[in-house]
Amino acid sequence: MNKFELEQNKAFKLANDLKQGGRARVGVAGETKVDRREQRKLDQAKGLVPFACKLAEKLVKQLKQRAEAHKGGMTEALAELLVKAGLER
Repeated sequence: MNKFELEQNKAFKLANDLKQGGRARVGVAGETKVDRREQRKLDQAKGLVPFACKLAEKLVKQLKQRAEAHKGGMTEALAELLVKAGLER
């Protein structure tokens, strides 16, 4: 790897850090930053599986409002709603 490639890699890392820094959640300033791999391992240890679906925009706005008020975030708020709807956890 030559000097140009090393500098280019540093620039990519910096750009990625800046991009992900803009998505920081409110009230999480004291927590250490967990990268995606570590987060995936933590989620797998909890038995969590990624699940994507398409929802109406109005419903998504309502879910986001609930998630902001919920201490567990979107995942916990959605899980709570599904349990209330009669789906088991």
